[in-house]
Amino acid sequence: MMQQLNYHHLRYFWVIAGRGTLVGAAKELRVSPSTISTQLRLLEEQLGEPLFIRQGRRLVLTEMGRVVQSYADEIFALGHDLQRAVVERAGGLRRRCVVGLSDSVAKLVAMRLLQPAFAVSEDMQFTLEERTPDELVAGLVTHRYDVVLHDGPVPQSAPVRVFSHLLGSSTVEWFAPREQAQRLRRTFPRSLHGVAVVLPSRSSSLRGALERWFEQVEARPRVRAEVEDSALLKVLGQAGLGVFPAESAIRDEVERLYDVKSIGVVEGVEERTFAWSVERRIRHPAVQAMLEAGRTELFA
Repeated sequence: MMQQLNYHHLRYFWVIAGRGTLVGAAKELRVSPSTISTQLRLLEEQLGEPLFIRQGRRLVLTEMGRVVQSYADEIFALGHDLQRAVVERAGGLRRRCVVGLSDSVAKLVAMRLLQPAFAVSEDMQFTLEERTPDELVAGLVTHRYDVVLHDGPVPQSAPVRVFSHLLGSSTVEWFAPREQAQRLRRTFPRSLHGVAVVLPSRSSSLRGALERWFEQVEARPRVRAEVEDSALLKVLGQAGLGVFPAESAIRDEVERLYDVKSIGVVEGVEERTFAWSVERRIRHPAVQAMLEAGRTELFA
């Protein structure tokens, strides 16, 4: 019969898995590499299997190591939730929800997802931060964010285990000021040939799909601007700088708020929205509300 698991050893393993080296883990834990190596060896002896193999200077998880890491992710995420709940209760603080946002996620999509979360409790305080993908992953690892909203799954290069939850997908449409939209709609999509467009930046997953679509329909528009921020992209389109894309799921809001009209659907192109978390099973009630809103309402 296996003796009771030593969670101190498990935490050492978890940090090594995140850092990839004994030296990096030792620096974070403020102990010597020999100490952390000893703790890892004791855990491997207890479990009866090696958890890492060495590749050059890095330690790479074995199959058993990946299994142990998945459980460790949930164990320490739950421990973090417990600590925060105790602190907030002792200090009379309101419960918080910290959301990391990618600039590629449409602000109108984020708003539709957040509305049900705001309704969970009037006492809950929300913090919304827009960051780069690398910063968002780092924020999840350090438990700064309860959830991250992004237009793609977690990069395979992520240093630790982070889970991608697909909220849904939407077709994409082109929009323009009313008179221009009416004119371009007649012979769409050929009408986009030579027309000024405002496109998402090349770092966006949508950009590549749009470029391939242009080739398929044999249309070569003039790129007037490449924009990382989805809200600024729409503002420039509203000002007449160029035709712009947006999700069909928010068509009504885009047409009303920016005084534009849809030209037509980008056939075969979809924009997906994901929630990233360090938990396989979401526990935070506000984040649960976001997932439910995406899957049953916004992208239904």
